Amino acid sequence: MTPQSAGHVADYLRTADRERYFASLVVKPAARSAVQALYAFGADVATIRDRAREPTAGEIRLQWWADAITGAGHGDVRANPLADALLDTIAAYDLPTGPLQRLINARRFDLYDDPMPDLHSFEGYAGETVSVLYQFAAMILNGGAEVETGDAAGHLGVAHALIGHLRSFGLNASRGRLFLPLAVYASAGVGEGEIFSGTVSEGLLAAQAHLIEAAREHLHKSSAATARLPRHLRPAFATIGLLNSQLGGIERQAETPFAPPHELADWRKIAALVIWGMRNG
Repeated sequence: MTPQSAGHVADYLRTADRERYFASLVVKPAARSAVQALYAFGADVATIRDRAREPTAGEIRLQWWADAITGAGHGDVRANPLADALLDTIAAYDLPTGPLQRLINARRFDLYDDPMPDLHSFEGYAGETVSVLYQFAAMILNGGAEVETGDAAGHLGVAHALIGHLRSFGLNASRGRLFLPLAVYASAGVGEGEIFSGTVSEGLLAAQAHLIEAAREHLHKSSAATARLPRHLRPAFATIGLLNSQLGGIERQAETPFAPPHELADWRKIAALVIWGMRNG
């Protein structure tokens, strides 16, 4: 990876996904740029919906990434520093491209307004879009050799996705979008109209409490699984340190689910990661 591409990736990640950027600093310098390239790719495809004016434009961007990864890209793909860094990372650590293609395909769901049907579907979506990034980060820390992280990556991806969407619940609802599983709300007697109008009800709070508990369970299982991994692999899961704080904030704001989430100052996020790293890295 060229120093220019590595620098661009770090700058991009710092802006596009500040918390994952902070988490990447726990990784040793020798592998940090590769992990940042992976996370920057994840951040780019995750934000296509917000940057594309219509689904067709988003589909084109996702297809560009799919072609770039398979080597079928048109033009000078390497001129894009994010793609240049990702392709170098894939080559350096012999990462399989199949899971990255599935990540891209799963992100097509983001381009449309169809609700997430149920918790099982959400867990599958989180596994393909988030868990895979943690699995690959662990492979990078293992020198490219396959590693069985099992529950650590799987549960952390689901916890991360649940916490992220619980935090953005109010913002997404104001835009007429619901990424959390509709069946959980329906079972509590809550429809999309109630959500999109910002109506707080006992049913809505019960549904939110169910999802918060699910996030807490997945985060606990990931933490326990991470503690059983070799120490050199654990920095791949440093985000646990931030997600614990964020989930605590969600629990404190449980009665006002549409309110903007409380944001920790950057220094507090870094401190939480440093403490986590000292205990686990």
